[in-house]
Amino acid sequence: MNLLNWLENNMLACPYKKYFGFDCFGCGIQRSFLELLKGNLVESFYYYPALIPIIIMVLFLIAHLVLKFKNGAVWLKYNFIFVVSVVVINFIIKLIS
Repeated sequence: MNLLNWLENNMLACPYKKYFGFDCFGCGIQRSFLELLKGNLVESFYYYPALIPIIIMVLFLIAHLVLKFKNGAVWLKYNFIFVVSVVVINFIIKLIS
């Protein structure tokens, strides 16, 4: 059994959705990550639009900590604001639909 099959069969259930009946801010990130690992960018974006910007932000953070970019903290702040905006907009859209 390969890693992708194992991950698909062992995804965590969302307790927020179980007890309250609607998606949380992170619902869809596991499926999105699996689709990204499979190379399906469109499906990954469909499940959780903020995943790719989060990955970019984390990679930039690591690069900034190692290379100490001149305006790296400012770029990280703007990237963080963008990621949070995408997460909130995605959450609102899921609530409405």
